[in-house]
Order: sequence, then C-alpha cells, then structure tokens
Amino acid sequence: MTLEPSIAARAGLELGLAALVLLAVSSAAQARSNDDVMMKLEPSERIEQRCNSRAMGEVGRDNKGMRPDELVAYAYRDPVIKGWKIRAPGAAIRSGNTWYHLAYECETQNEGMDVKSFSYKLGAAIPDAEWSAHYLVGP
Repeated sequence: MTLEPSIAARAGLELGLAALVLLAVSSAAQARSNDDVMMKLEPSERIEQRCNSRAMGEVGRDNKGMRPDELVAYAYRDPVIKGWKIRAPGAAIRSGNTWYHLAYECETQNEGMDVKSFSYKLGAAIPDAEWSAHYLVGP
C-alpha cells in the first residue's frame, strides 16, 4: 500500500516552497539594489561606509551588551584614505545612550565594495559634554 500526500498537503508544500523562492529572489534583488547605490558613491565615501558598517558589526559581536547604531568616523580626527584603505583614529561609535571612542583600520577590495581586512580598538565612553563639539547626537 502506497501512501500519497493529500492534495491539500501538496498544495501547502508547494506554496511554502514558492514563498521561499520569492523571498530568496527578493533578497538577491535587494542586495543588487544596495550594491548599485553603493557604486554611485565616490570611492572614498564607499570605502568609509563599508568600513563603518563593518566596525559596527564587529563591535556589536565582540562586546557583550553593545548594540551599535551610529558611527562617526571623523568625530575627533579626520579619517585618512589612501587607495582602498581607510584609517579612522578619531572615530566614535554609539550604543544605546553612550558614545565611545573608536579607532579602526580597514582595507577594501573590489572598488571598495568588500572588506579585505579590518581591525579596531574600542576606547572609553565619551562624556555628554563633548558630544556637540564632535558631531555626536543622542539616539
């Protein structure tokens, strides 16, 4: 005796698979769209944006309880961009209601679209009294 799935069960499975395919296609289209937008930026802006994003991700993963939501690469010193590399020794990163000093070095490839290497040092909290002078705002 062979058991065949009911028509309703097969239809449900097919709908579920169709939804997964649609989600995958939509995600791929969104990624291409984001990449298209990034490629319209000047190379230095693209490098800074990619590396800022990497910094926020790594700080959040490496430091329990931190959820970075903003980064200012030029808060205390201008970043230095040479070729496809950026050094941001005077950056600041915000998590919750607190800004912290941050220094990072980042090398990109593929015209600034991908991060090749990244390192950072997270510093002390920045007093509220210094925020406005360094382009830092509350959440």
